[in-house]
Amino acid sequence: MPDTKGTMNIEDIKKYLPHRYPFLFIDKVLEIKEDGIIAIKNVTGNESYFIGHFPGYQVMPGVLQIEALAQAAALFVIFKYNLKSKPVYFMSIDKVKFRNQVVPGDTLRLEIVLERFGGRVARVKGKGFVGDNLALEAQMVAVISKSP
Repeated sequence: MPDTKGTMNIEDIKKYLPHRYPFLFIDKVLEIKEDGIIAIKNVTGNESYFIGHFPGYQVMPGVLQIEALAQAAALFVIFKYNLKSKPVYFMSIDKVKFRNQVVPGDTLRLEIVLERFGGRVARVKGKGFVGDNLALEAQMVAVISKSP
């Protein structure tokens, strides 16, 4: 359960998201707000995708950065609307822009703002930062499954 400041550790996160290693890309929640969430992904050099992306110059794949944003968004929606038993699936991803590379040793800060939630559909804006530098941004729409 989140603490009084709205943070979550990895065990709390696993209570809300079905993802597990090696595909869980949220390590900690720093803040849960009324309209969004701030979470982090600690990028380490021993992650399996770095074996091939790229030998000699490791860069976190953009699709995995988007997946991290999507997991943060799903975590927020599941938490806010008490949907623990309902999977959340992508419907669309728009206006994706990669601004800076994410490499081992970086802490990718994921900031999600809920724009709209109605019925079973959520629309969010997400941004990923390394320090003060914007690494990626996207608009995403997800649907909450009718059944687990």
